[in-house]
Amino acid sequence: MITANAVIGRRWAPHVTALLAGFTAGATFLLGAFELTGPAGGPRNPTAVDIGYMVTGLVAATLVSKPVREWLSRYIPIDPDNPVHSLALVLAVILLGTQVSAIAFTDVLAADLKIPPLNIGDLLAQEAPFAVMAFAGVGLYIRRSFAASSDRLGLVAPAWWHITLALGAAGAFWILGEVSLWLSQIYTPDLTAKVQTTSDHLFGGLGGAAGIAAIALLPGFCEELLFRGALQPRLGLLATSLLFAAIHTEYGLSFDVATIFLIAIGLGLIRRHANTTATITCHVAYNLLASFTIAGPFQIGGYVVTAALLGVSAYAMWQRRRLQPAPGSDEETAAEEAVR
Repeated sequence: MITANAVIGRRWAPHVTALLAGFTAGATFLLGAFELTGPAGGPRNPTAVDIGYMVTGLVAATLVSKPVREWLSRYIPIDPDNPVHSLALVLAVILLGTQVSAIAFTDVLAADLKIPPLNIGDLLAQEAPFAVMAFAGVGLYIRRSFAASSDRLGLVAPAWWHITLALGAAGAFWILGEVSLWLSQIYTPDLTAKVQTTSDHLFGGLGGAAGIAAIALLPGFCEELLFRGALQPRLGLLATSLLFAAIHTEYGLSFDVATIFLIAIGLGLIRRHANTTATITCHVAYNLLASFTIAGPFQIGGYVVTAALLGVSAYAMWQRRRLQPAPGSDEETAAEEAVR
């Protein structure tokens, strides 16, 4: 992404982009091909996973073609001539394809149980690359200053109603998670128990105050920077939400993945109508609610806090609507003149 940003505006930029994209797609295909011929290991279906990688590489390779990118630009807001957009599209397809292959054909829950429980350092190492990729993708210190990069990512000062909207949405997302848990316990009780066991194993070491803060802040900040800040303005709401759901492999093929996708749609709508600062606020608040209420004694408190968040948000939005100038009023005319 650094190279793609550096060559923007050069006559030979399309050739460099094609080389970078082709190399990345080819490497993905070869990874699947080499593993397909190697020894099997772990709780996975090697043939299906490796073929999935190979198919992903082939699909990504088609994006080197400008006509293919031009066709896609009818459906997602990319510039087919922009090197950064082109390479980002290839990388997004590779990430989505490899993650879907892993979720569909690997027992990710069993695999996660074999790794040590996460600590704050592990979580930082897992999440920080998202923020680095976000700033690198928008050309920090290559073609944009820090202020311009932050503005492109949507890291701007929020209006008061952005924050109330974010907090209210966090409460709504938490309720959605509770409904999803209830449904999964009814229809997929065995899988739900496995997901819970895996989550307890992975995040059990983060139960203290510092751990809860890390769970709330690190994913909330880093993931939102990349997905809602950098990618959504170029890949669109639906594709970005699919990609966001796909990276959460610790839930396997469960109701939780569908819930994460719906939450991603909600976060994307907040980004569309507000900014990334608001989506970070929402994500952090949601993670805090989920962390505090994962234990039984906090469950009732979670409902109380959620009701309060929804109530405050509804009141704030009502106040904003009530105080908004009527169409054609002197206040609205003055505001339009100020914008011009």
